[in-house]
Amino acid sequence: MAGIGFWLTKRELLHGDREAVVDGLRRLSYRALNRRVNQLARSLQSMGLKQGDRIAILAYNCLEYVETIFAAAKLGLILVPLNWRLAPAELAFILSDSTTETILFDSEFEKTVETLRSQTPLRRFVTFGGKGVTGAVPYEKALSCEGDEEPAPDGPVDLDLPHIIMYTAGTTGRPKGAVLSQGASFYNALNMSLCVDLTSRDRTLTVLPMFHIGGIGLYTLPTLFQGGTVVIQRSFDPGVTFRLIGEEKIDVLFGVPAIFLFLIQNPGFKCGEMARLRSVMSGGAPLPVSLVHQYKEAGIILQQGFGMSEAAPGIAALDRDRAVAKAGSIGRPLFYTEVRIVDPQNRDLPPNREGELLIRGPNVMRKYWNRPEATAEAFTDGWLHTGDLARMDEEGDLYIVDRKKDMFISGGENVYPAEVENVLYELPQVGEAAVIGIKDPKWGEVGRAVVVLKSGQKLTEAEVLDFLKGKLAKFKVPRSVVFADQLPRNAAGKVLKNVLREKYP
Repeated sequence: MAGIGFWLTKRELLHGDREAVVDGLRRLSYRALNRRVNQLARSLQSMGLKQGDRIAILAYNCLEYVETIFAAAKLGLILVPLNWRLAPAELAFILSDSTTETILFDSEFEKTVETLRSQTPLRRFVTFGGKGVTGAVPYEKALSCEGDEEPAPDGPVDLDLPHIIMYTAGTTGRPKGAVLSQGASFYNALNMSLCVDLTSRDRTLTVLPMFHIGGIGLYTLPTLFQGGTVVIQRSFDPGVTFRLIGEEKIDVLFGVPAIFLFLIQNPGFKCGEMARLRSVMSGGAPLPVSLVHQYKEAGIILQQGFGMSEAAPGIAALDRDRAVAKAGSIGRPLFYTEVRIVDPQNRDLPPNREGELLIRGPNVMRKYWNRPEATAEAFTDGWLHTGDLARMDEEGDLYIVDRKKDMFISGGENVYPAEVENVLYELPQVGEAAVIGIKDPKWGEVGRAVVVLKSGQKLTEAEVLDFLKGKLAKFKVPRSVVFADQLPRNAAGKVLKNVLREKYP
């Protein structure tokens, strides 16, 4: 089967005048989008890029990001999205690890790119604007020098070809590059389309950063696969999100829990605009049950999904009809994804027994880039170890208990921070909360809660601990509480527990 670049070719043929992408004042039809992608692909070929070569992109969400994804797909190139929140040294590692020689970038990152020039294999530079990098080719000039006919790749392009190297967050040690094939994106598009009933009439707001797999797979690519419209938000800002939902008549929105926390806590919360959305889903980090009920009170059904970079990213989702009744669950596996709950010996566990979640499906990565040992460790008989502790109830719904690495043992008892955090969110003064395990001479480890209060709210350590007593087993109640201005998060919205453990030992 042809690669996913074929989607645009076919969409131009079927309904070329339909709106495909909106980026600020730029509004492109499927015909215009496909023609520009063809020009970019031909330009990359003129620069000497061949199938299998890596190209990096360092940019905020923008039209050019979408075009680069599809140009890479048409030629069989491998895209390396770069997290603009990383330090130059971290970016240099990714570029060197992937031996990437070509980078496309926003003008805002000129200094970073100039720094990376001498530290990495980079030798081709394409800028979306600006003139600060020596030898950089302006993006629009590169397109204008080429015809808009379909490019001729230098080898067969199909769903088996690698398409994206998505580097994991790297919360511990060096990040690893999950190699996602074009087929992984194709099956993720099928999974998510079936999950939220995406159609050609839907308008999706892309607010997650596209350097994260969520920004690409939830739901930029699925929407374009269906022939719908993708509205791009450059970076998250609650006011802009509310405006775009209203002005662009958005139907579908995916975000991480932090986004939905910021939205509902914003003084300008647009309940009416949010309530008109047909599908609102959260993923990327644990979704507080209390937040689901807050949105329900505002007339909005907030669904929970679950995924990871290695799965492009969708794995499971909770149906809209059960989103409130079974809040706390991540629902059931997506259509083309299988799951298992296993013990340490990889034996299947019965319902309501906690074990590691394993996944399998055509949306799952093939390997980690240049990491044969890590790849071998990640898979058992074709099943990927997620590193998440989970259980499945009698109805087949999954519950993530916690990350294996975040669980700690206090007095011989397992403590799952996510369970304690859920109770902390029941306190109306709490805006954000995280629980970590710290060393204790008597119990081995005990819990410490790190709490961010909502604006104008007050709370003491004693009040927090008193609230938790009786709601949790004694060994689960943290021994201490510290208050912070904010929690450190990665691009996926996940709290960086390792940073908290270093800061509050």
